[in-house]
Amino acid sequence: MHQPLDVERGTSLRPYNTFGLPAAAHTLVRVSTEAQVRQVVNHPELGHAKKFILGGGSNLVLTQDVQACVIKVEIKGRQLLETRDDAWIVEVGAGESWHDTVQWCLNQGLPGLENMALIPGTVGAAPVQNIGAYGIELKDRFESLDAVDLITGRMVTLNREQCRFGYRDSIFKSLLAGKSVITKVRLRLPRPWQPVTGYLELERKMAETGTPEPSAQQIFDWICDVRRAKLPDPAQIGNAGSFFKNPVVTEEQCRDIIGRDPEIVHYPLPDGSFKLAAGWMIDACGWKGKSIGRAGVYEKQALVLVNRGGASGAEVVTLARAIQESVYGRFGIRLEPEPVVV
Repeated sequence: MHQPLDVERGTSLRPYNTFGLPAAAHTLVRVSTEAQVRQVVNHPELGHAKKFILGGGSNLVLTQDVQACVIKVEIKGRQLLETRDDAWIVEVGAGESWHDTVQWCLNQGLPGLENMALIPGTVGAAPVQNIGAYGIELKDRFESLDAVDLITGRMVTLNREQCRFGYRDSIFKSLLAGKSVITKVRLRLPRPWQPVTGYLELERKMAETGTPEPSAQQIFDWICDVRRAKLPDPAQIGNAGSFFKNPVVTEEQCRDIIGRDPEIVHYPLPDGSFKLAAGWMIDACGWKGKSIGRAGVYEKQALVLVNRGGASGAEVVTLARAIQESVYGRFGIRLEPEPVVV
């Protein structure tokens, strides 16, 4: 027999978004199994309601109450599914913490995710955003996922190609936005393990410690140190991590900007285009440490917007727009926000 659905009304979402912004959900349902997601689909009232899927709330700017039915995904579980010649396949419930999963894999002797340590949010949200850091994106470590179709209630399995991963992008932000709930994610960790260390901060750590061949655990520890030094802990100060995507430009555009601003931080990409450091551009426009109302730009990293206490979603959006205007005015580049603004 299915457990009856626990439907909450008018629930505050402040504890469920890392920015700590005030908003309420018209209805909220917690799902801890795939069967419960199907119950929502077949529910006489909720089945027809618009759905809003909530994971860790670390990629969210709430500017108003959510009128939709909020599905809070709390599906747990982790296991080594199979050991292949060239990879370990690990299956994880969508409601598990991403960072805890990276740590769990290392503890099980399953390296490969260490570059993505300390990224906030849940495992189910990771494919939506195609999260990435320090030279690795989720798509590089992805096998497949299970999701429940919110219209038919059927379970579907999608492979890497079907997820249409892009830079901080996937099919779950376009065609399947709000139409399916990811329940399980399978990760592919390549064997034998090889370190990915082609990032300035990691090269610096290797030089400082005299460790030319770091272990996965060392890379994990270093990345945790680096991230903690420049990113605020949401438990202490409300934020959604990096607020803007790093813009990608053509070689010609990059040359043009370097001509005007020789200091600009830029990275070449395999296809000949260049990724520019959005944080550097925001800092160059003088925003670091500044505030509009109770929303501000973090003192140690201009890419992070913070809630200085009691900020509203509207204040965060006003600050973000002001930053976009000044970066566009100086560099001719439109910064795109990373979080979903509701």
